[in-house]
Amino acid sequence: MSAVDFLAKEKIWFDKPRYDEAERRFYEHMNGSPQPTKDAGANTILQDIARARENIQKSLAGSTGSSISSSSADHGELVSRIKSLELENQSLHKVVENLRAALSKLECRVAVLEKSPAAVSPASAPPVPYTNGTAVQQKTSTPAKEEEEEEEDDDDIDLFGSDEDEEADKLKEQRLKEYAEKKAKKPAIIAKSSILLDVKPWDDETDMAKLEECVRSVQADGLLWGTSKLVPVGYGIKKLQIACVVEDDKVGTDMLEEEITKFEDYVSLVQYFC
Repeated sequence: MSAVDFLAKEKIWFDKPRYDEAERRFYEHMNGSPQPTKDAGANTILQDIARARENIQKSLAGSTGSSISSSSADHGELVSRIKSLELENQSLHKVVENLRAALSKLECRVAVLEKSPAAVSPASAPPVPYTNGTAVQQKTSTPAKEEEEEEEDDDDIDLFGSDEDEEADKLKEQRLKEYAEKKAKKPAIIAKSSILLDVKPWDDETDMAKLEECVRSVQADGLLWGTSKLVPVGYGIKKLQIACVVEDDKVGTDMLEEEITKFEDYVSLVQYFC
């Protein structure tokens, strides 16, 4: 066992003050020396204990006084709150009583209205029409009078016509003729379209001037040729792009394509864009 372990298990060093005190008492007893020092020390300790007790009692008395004062203050605040709550409760009771009284009155009125018989309202008269701010009197006729009036109207009908009807028919025919004449005099609206033609030759050796001359040689009523230009296509080949304006009722795109493709020596393809 090492010294460290021995010292760790040994307790004599922790109880050294006790052993020292026992040793001192043993030698004092052996020597027979009086113990005035011990009594003096005991007296001082007793005095200290008494003083400590007095201080504790004083502190306790002060704390109890403060607690009493604080408790009295809390008690007063609690009393005031209770009084305010009682006043508020009384006011709420009054409000509830007023509401109950108003509700009971309302229920009584509703009951009276439900029990009372419905007032017989007089037959509502038909509304009287007004003309320029003046009322127009409506005729109230009995069924017998209405039948008499219908019979009178039937007697007034002329089954064989009258001269007035013939005059009205003549006037109507005359107005229809005048309207037709005015419509015939108005110039008719001519619908026209603008067309852009792409005329492609066979190859790069085609005479484009001659090709354009052939295209422009196509003439028809309602056809008007416009500007033209040569647009390169590729491999030295150029196409003729020419514009024209046509009247839709007289000239069509099929007719133009058919007439231009007749020039087989110069034209290989015709495309149009409206």
